[in-house]
Amino acid sequence: MSAPERIPPRSVTTAELLTKGELKVRGRIREASNAVLYCSVTYEGREASCVYKPIAGERPLWDFPDGNLAQREVAAYEVSEATGWGLVPTTVLRDGPYGEGMCQLWIEAATDKDGSELLALVDAEEPEAGWKAIGFAEVGDGKTALLVHADDERLRRLAVLDAVINNADRKGGHLLPADEGRLYGIDHGVTFNAENKLRTLLWGWAGEPLTAEAVEALTELRAALDGALGTRLAELITAAEVDATRARVDALLTTGKHPEPSGEWPAIPWPPV
Repeated sequence: MSAPERIPPRSVTTAELLTKGELKVRGRIREASNAVLYCSVTYEGREASCVYKPIAGERPLWDFPDGNLAQREVAAYEVSEATGWGLVPTTVLRDGPYGEGMCQLWIEAATDKDGSELLALVDAEEPEAGWKAIGFAEVGDGKTALLVHADDERLRRLAVLDAVINNADRKGGHLLPADEGRLYGIDHGVTFNAENKLRTLLWGWAGEPLTAEAVEALTELRAALDGALGTRLAELITAAEVDATRARVDALLTTGKHPEPSGEWPAIPWPPV
């Protein structure tokens, strides 16, 4: 008589863990303008650290009156996943100790990275090879320095994502280098506005042709916006904002170029880092 077949234990996905797991608050990240709680989450034997941002802890913003910031963070994750680039940590909407909010997987920063390989201030008029100019910044005593970012394919993908989601606040502190060469973008609450509000440090490719990889990702993203992704976004942001997202993707594919500052809105967030 043969032994019964052993069924291996089911693997819990990160999304399941964040959505269904028991959430325990371990501390608060006080540098943030809204309530940001550092938590642990456990489910079916798996445990992880995460960030929980309850909607109740959000400060109202006059230029983002439709819906809440937590749902925009989830929408940014959904769009990131649709590009296939995985630029945003797994993010879900769930109930928690302080009500409904955004829950995002905590990413440990790479121990050998301090961000200097991504952004720098240089005493020069033009960037060196491997760097892209952002603009001049005051550094005190009436002096200025050139702010530059790396000519890095990971940053370039993030610049495309920001153009799609209309990110109004891409600061240096929102860039998270992780192990194995990964780079994540975090803090996507002020995104998806129907009006053009793109503010970012990643202007180095402005007006340049999109890469073939970006065109392919945007083409697939546009199809997804007319399918399951569009349906999902409609649960998170307004119909006008979903339409505006489609229009931004259409514009990128039509021009075939990275967008340039409009001049109607401050192009760089403050403070930039």
